[in-house]
Amino acid sequence: MTDSFEVVVMGRSGVDVYPLQVGVGLEDVETFGKFLGGSAANVAVAAARLGHATALVTGVGDDPFGRFVRRALRDLGVDDRLVAVDPAHPTPVTFCEIFPPDEFPLYFYRRPKAPDLQLRPEDLDLDAIGGAELFWATVTGLSEEPSRSAHHAAWEARGRRRHTVLDLDYRPMFWTSQEEATAQVRAALPHVTVAVGNREECEVAVGETEPDRAADALLAAGVELAIVKQGPRGVLGKTRSERVVVPPTPVEVVNGLGAGDAFGGSLVHGLLTGLPLEQVLRNANAAGAIVASRLECSTAMPTSAEIEQHVTASLEGTRV
Repeated sequence: MTDSFEVVVMGRSGVDVYPLQVGVGLEDVETFGKFLGGSAANVAVAAARLGHATALVTGVGDDPFGRFVRRALRDLGVDDRLVAVDPAHPTPVTFCEIFPPDEFPLYFYRRPKAPDLQLRPEDLDLDAIGGAELFWATVTGLSEEPSRSAHHAAWEARGRRRHTVLDLDYRPMFWTSQEEATAQVRAALPHVTVAVGNREECEVAVGETEPDRAADALLAAGVELAIVKQGPRGVLGKTRSERVVVPPTPVEVVNGLGAGDAFGGSLVHGLLTGLPLEQVLRNANAAGAIVASRLECSTAMPTSAEIEQHVTASLEGTRV
């Protein structure tokens, strides 16, 4: 099957199980909500919510949760035809605890292996990946084989086409060591044109935490646009000819999980619509803040109107 998609996202998917009681440990939670989850799935939903024809490349188990993931993707506007069904491994489930404003522990159930990391090069629609206006992948996909080879096959199909994005999304629990992650990220960077991550993820990627030095190192590694999230100091975007820093937008945090994925979906939209870099980052910050103010992730992804309203309120100095 080959179809033309504006955006193709590749990476983690699964089921997020969130407590409906805030500020309570899992041992005391009595009720939960079930949501589509996984960083790549969330980014795909965020991009689709902003009007882009989006497909997700991932793997799910041949089980009820796998059926839920595929149905939720379709319900949220993401094409699920590039999703592989793995008969040998269960669909991942992730639990979290919610202690606002800044403590949100995650508990991943991805054993013995996660279907999204079992994708093989032959499972991919390389024409769809190569032909997409934007291709988004994450560092987690490089953590083991055969997913690692599948990602390199996807990048070969892209041929460093414009808007080939690597999310530096580093999760230590998926790696045998930080050194292994660093080696794999450095092997990937020459194949992508955009890299985005926080300061800690930049340290894994290029050995730098100071934002400008990290951005410069990413540019030296071959990317054309480096985006470094600085937490309360905002976000830095840098090319070889432009440097932009955008402050964070104030928000009452409910659940910080998923904010980075909303940032990513808005970044996708900004890149594809050719917005100035400052506006791209301002909108992405707003999208992340909006999701941080909500309980869930995938179903919380904002519309363009919500992002515009948030940006306007932030510029006027109003707390949203």
